[in-house]
Amino acid sequence: MSKQKYILDPITLEYKPVKRNRWKDVSVFVSASVLFMILGFLILPQYFDTPEEKALRREKEELLIHVNYLDEKYNKIQEVLTNIRQRDKNLYRLLFEAEPIPDEVRQAGFGGGDFYENLKDLNESELIEKLYRKSDILAKQLVVQSKSFDELIDLAKKKEKFLAHVPAIQPVKNKDLKRVASGFGKRFHPILKIWRPHNGIDFTAKVGTPVYATGDGVVKFAGRGNGFGIHVKLDHDFGYLTVYAHLSRLAVRQGQKVKRGQIIGYTGNTGLSAGPHLHYEVHYKGKPVNPVYYFYRDLNADDYVKLMELADQAKQSLD
Repeated sequence: MSKQKYILDPITLEYKPVKRNRWKDVSVFVSASVLFMILGFLILPQYFDTPEEKALRREKEELLIHVNYLDEKYNKIQEVLTNIRQRDKNLYRLLFEAEPIPDEVRQAGFGGGDFYENLKDLNESELIEKLYRKSDILAKQLVVQSKSFDELIDLAKKKEKFLAHVPAIQPVKNKDLKRVASGFGKRFHPILKIWRPHNGIDFTAKVGTPVYATGDGVVKFAGRGNGFGIHVKLDHDFGYLTVYAHLSRLAVRQGQKVKRGQIIGYTGNTGLSAGPHLHYEVHYKGKPVNPVYYFYRDLNADDYVKLMELADQAKQSLD
């Protein structure tokens, strides 16, 4: 129970009871409460986070952790891609004699301006745009590198075919040779008695010695004629053609496909020949070249030098 309040009357000098206005008290209380609530909403958030703000702040911190992780991962992937790109440019393409892909093609941008403009309305737009740009550039570089590897695979297949087709061994095995009678260059013909270009190498061997294809190819000619007697011409593709002359008999027919090391005939003394031997020629793009340069699959360095000396010593050919 509330206490009764009194007030002094200055005229009568008597204490008189104070009459209370309950509605006024209520209105004052309500007004004060409202005022405190308003002040609370305005001031407290400046010093204390709401539950929603705490949740958003925590979500942002987690987002930044993931972004930093993705950024680090991107940098590592970029390092690997850069290493692959350097090997592609300085090793693979050099090996296959292919033009390197220009850096401006590899580094070309990706994505349109309109797309990135649309990101500016998002929360953390700058961060999101940065990730999109990086991922787009990486995607572009991977596409370029993938196409490059497709091209290298095709070049490797062609290189494998090239290495199999190019003349690379002696047409007569060393164990079957008597000697190298004459080398490439101008020689004195034993029958015609004139000096003339000798477009091949003469290997002396007894009649019937096996003669081998020096590379994969197709038999362009197998028969007799042109002073070569019985002879074989092989088309190796890639601009190479080989000739095997003065044979005693054939082991292949025209149009037949042959492999390196396959027997295509046997040495003899047919045509304009001064004795049993094999006359062997290599032509590249229609011009005769020194066959000695194409024996790298059979000879080590010392054997190669010895063969060059023997081929150069004989000034007279056998055909």
